Amino acid sequence: MAKTIVTAAITGAIHTPTMSSYLPITPEEIANHAVEAYQEGAAVVHIHARDPKTGQPSSDLDIFGEIFERIRKRCNVVICATTGGGLGMSPEERVKVVPAHKPELASFNAGSINFGLFDIPGRLKITEWKHEWELPYLEMTKDFIFRNTFKSLEEFPQLFEKYGTKPEAEVYDTGMINNLAYLVNRGFLKTPVYVQFVLGIMGALPPSVENLLFLLQTARRTFGDDFVWSVSAAGRFQMPMCTAALLLGGNVRVGMEDSLWLSKGVPAKSSGEQVSKIIRIAGELGVDTATPDEARQILGLRDLTS
Repeated sequence: MAKTIVTAAITGAIHTPTMSSYLPITPEEIANHAVEAYQEGAAVVHIHARDPKTGQPSSDLDIFGEIFERIRKRCNVVICATTGGGLGMSPEERVKVVPAHKPELASFNAGSINFGLFDIPGRLKITEWKHEWELPYLEMTKDFIFRNTFKSLEEFPQLFEKYGTKPEAEVYDTGMINNLAYLVNRGFLKTPVYVQFVLGIMGALPPSVENLLFLLQTARRTFGDDFVWSVSAAGRFQMPMCTAALLLGGNVRVGMEDSLWLSKGVPAKSSGEQVSKIIRIAGELGVDTATPDEARQILGLRDLTS
């Protein structure tokens, strides 16, 4: 069996500073958490940028550049840049990190969904917020569509290829596999496709083993063996769904973008803690995990020495 790639999604654009005092905000904090995740065994780190003063998701290329530089100075982990950005950003704003910084890997959202975060304040019973932007940011998602039309679906992979960046296709629901098949058939997306199944977002597929199996079977019918897959899941479903992925021979993504918890009632202090936990689970199951260079080989990433 191929070794399993562990990805750590460091900060994301879902959680806000009030939700966790451990959420990394500044470039230094994000880079430190990424390096810690690498030291705990992550082969890939998935990076969003935030305004260092307010913690609001940002598309500032200088902030991205500082994060990437800080990480690269300290380790050789694979960097996966977001092109999902923050909710409400235009496709053009989201994708500009690719030509600017030419990451080895970048997320590629495979379709549009209702991306609901509006229920979070009620569930967490938060009454006071650290920053003025947080509550409106969450509440606006009641009337929000995370927009990834066929126009951007065609344009993003072409831009990725131009700059040597491998797409990581984020699949939130089954129809998005059909979108990817269209892109492959029309020559916009090359195989093997790297697919990240994202479960548990309000507006998309719920997290369950049955749903994961359905996604996996659909992808196999669509691409045969010509794809690589991974799983991430929101909140308390992170570890159970990643454990299921390990049992099924898949790769996994953990991190504070997806969950602020290490276990029931125990907040995660870093994505590295979550990496350490899933690495331990993998070891108990007899699953070997990949180094960054092994992940580069598995995913067919560009040769950084050329």
